[in-house]
Amino acid sequence: MFPSPRPPPARSGSRRGGSSPSRRRAQRPPPPPAAMGAAALRALPWALLLLGPLLPGQGLQANSEPPQRPPAPLPAGDGGGFTTAPPGSAQEMLPLHPQPPNASAEEHAKTRKAFPVLGIDYTHVRIPFEISLWILLACLMKLGFHVIPSVSSIVPESCLLIVVGLLVGGLIKGVGEKPPILKSDIFFLFLLPPIILDAGYFLPLRQFTENLGTILIFAVVGTLWNAFFLGGLMYAVCQLGGPGLNHIGLLANLLFGSIISAVDPVAVLAVFEEIHINELLHILVFGESLLNDAVTVVLYHLFEEFATFEQVTIIDIILGFLSFFVVSLGGVFVGVIYGVIAAFTSRFTSHIRVIEPLFVFLYSYMAYLSAELFHLSGIMALIASGVVMRPYVEANISHKSHTTIKYFLKMWSSVSETLIFIFLGVSTVAGHHYWNWTFVISTLLFCLIARVLGVLVLTWFINKFRIVKLTPKDQFIIAYGGLRGAIAFSLGYLLDYSHFGMRDMFLTAIITVIFFTVFVQGMTIRPLVDLLAVKKKQETKRSINEEIHTQFLDHLLTGIEDICGHYGHHHWKDKLNRFNKKYVKKCLIAGERSKEPQLIAFYHKMEMKQAIELVESGGIGKIPSAVSTVSIQNINPKTLPVERALPALSKDKEEEIRKILRNNLQKTRQRLRSYNRHTLVADPYEEAWNQMLLRRQKVRQLEQKMNNYLTVPAHRLDSPTMSRARIGSDPLAYEPKADSENLPIITIDPASPQSPESVDLMNEDPKGCSGLPPSPEEDEEGLVMRVREPSSPGTDDVFTPGTGDSPSNQRMLRCLSDPGPRPEPEEGEPFIPKGQ
Repeated sequence: MFPSPRPPPARSGSRRGGSSPSRRRAQRPPPPPAAMGAAALRALPWALLLLGPLLPGQGLQANSEPPQRPPAPLPAGDGGGFTTAPPGSAQEMLPLHPQPPNASAEEHAKTRKAFPVLGIDYTHVRIPFEISLWILLACLMKLGFHVIPSVSSIVPESCLLIVVGLLVGGLIKGVGEKPPILKSDIFFLFLLPPIILDAGYFLPLRQFTENLGTILIFAVVGTLWNAFFLGGLMYAVCQLGGPGLNHIGLLANLLFGSIISAVDPVAVLAVFEEIHINELLHILVFGESLLNDAVTVVLYHLFEEFATFEQVTIIDIILGFLSFFVVSLGGVFVGVIYGVIAAFTSRFTSHIRVIEPLFVFLYSYMAYLSAELFHLSGIMALIASGVVMRPYVEANISHKSHTTIKYFLKMWSSVSETLIFIFLGVSTVAGHHYWNWTFVISTLLFCLIARVLGVLVLTWFINKFRIVKLTPKDQFIIAYGGLRGAIAFSLGYLLDYSHFGMRDMFLTAIITVIFFTVFVQGMTIRPLVDLLAVKKKQETKRSINEEIHTQFLDHLLTGIEDICGHYGHHHWKDKLNRFNKKYVKKCLIAGERSKEPQLIAFYHKMEMKQAIELVESGGIGKIPSAVSTVSIQNINPKTLPVERALPALSKDKEEEIRKILRNNLQKTRQRLRSYNRHTLVADPYEEAWNQMLLRRQKVRQLEQKMNNYLTVPAHRLDSPTMSRARIGSDPLAYEPKADSENLPIITIDPASPQSPESVDLMNEDPKGCSGLPPSPEEDEEGLVMRVREPSSPGTDDVFTPGTGDSPSNQRMLRCLSDPGPRPEPEEGEPFIPKGQ
């Protein structure tokens, strides 16, 4: 064969010897590739800055050799993907040095291109190009899903995206390429945070806090129950399953149970937002999927660490139990810190509104990364940061920035969710699988049993303390909505082969459970909701009237709790609102918005939203002439007038006012004894008073019955007024009776003696029946007014016999109490009204 040619620098040195120092440096042998790679990395910034326009591009270096031989990359760790220049191109690095004539033609014999500028360099744009293609595919699939209504009404979006991923993965594998796999780092660091931030920032805080106890019980106790129940049963299956499963120990099964037991928030959001379930069920299932992340993280890392130990002690178990509180509360603390910093930063962005949305995204993402840095719960950190920063950030930023944050988060989370389901299908085709019928079917069956038993038992316990009970229909939806998703797949993908040799079988079982929950449960939950007639979400706009009544009920319940001395949910909520209004708002909200009442702030927001919707709908010409002042101030903000200075009170006057208020107002917020029916002191007069009230009520009912049925008395005595009227009208026709001179005595209540209603006909009796002889003065006066003596406490003035309570007197009183038949129109009404 032909001998290999000499390197070009050797020929150049033999022809041109003993020249300048620079020429001699160019003739030295080239340094090794490793040294040149390190030097290129160190000099890269300065070379790009100073000699960027003069250095040859990567495409020219690649074309300096024949097309069949691509440039050889450096070894691993020596400069990454940088390539070294050929040995004969040492003088190309010094383009300013004078070149001899024909040196380029003699030393660089390379093929010329027809167009020196044009070329193909796919490796240079491969990563961003492929990412853009995947995102474009996801958007097109989402667009096609919503364009075809017949498909979207039957198949959930997540199922369709997984099918698309399976097809794309099979197509890539069919052409001989290796499909990409959803790596855990990409999922946890780039795809999951936008979905959780969107859910935490727009979390319905009122429903979440009112049902926080129920959510925590489902998230903590329910997840622990599912993990240990499933892990223990799977360990028993492995011991009885044959030689292929005997080597799987208890820790490996518990780790598998902790991975597969957690409800996935991405899958729950994708399914529950399509069926429009009511707010209670949605916040229970979705809140559980958010808060069980702390339990999943603790159990996963705990069992992963225990797998490397030779022996697990009691101290390790206790520390693992305490680590749950550290992981959950630590994640919340990190999120609160970043949320407060974001709110404080937004206070100073009034002069540069463009970067306001960026602070929300960056501080939230930094909270997630900081929590993941210490193996804390990143999901809880994101939720806490979003919940804390939102009310203060929205008070500081402009309406355009608020719109930007809203739509960018919705777009970002939607794209991430679509990519997750597509890559889940692609990874299913690309991954290594080991199918074991016993293990896979047992996993699926025990997952369903554990979920149903956990929901039934926990709901039975929760309903003992809830005012609004969870019905059997609600329990069924909660149990049926426990979907699994990409979080379980990513955690299974993170397992190490060295400690868990059964990783492929775990991944196969996890993918089977995910596909069953997403396809079977996700596709059938909509018709089941319609069949069971479960209450759905009402899409109504919140009105100012509803806000007023909501705040009124909050204040009313807080007052009731204070009066009862019970420190409940509304009491602590009121304490937190007072602290927020007094201290936190003044530090985190700029300008006059910090002093604005909540109701006025809500009204401003509603007015602005209504004005924007009116403008977007093209109804600007339909605006009435009498536009509200708040709308005009929001659209065209004006400078606030200078507040009038209030006169200051002297110290003596202020102290006098305080003394008057202390002496005359009731202290409603003081600590009172809690109400307990077992510790109440019995009132000795309470039973007697109750009996008296019952007797009086019976007497009134008896009087009403007798007034209805007794119309003509057996022996009626004429009243003095009627007797005088009849005598005056016709003295000859009226003959008074023998005992008519005994006029009755009328007793008057001293409360209002002028009022005719105060006359008590029950005490109207003849003088002759009282047991005392009539006096001459009484005969002359006719009617005598006597003051009724007050009854002593504890005695019944109705049933206590008096001086004249004989049977004949009682019969006469009964007759006098009945008005008899209604008089004729010409006789007129009686002067003395009937007693009540």
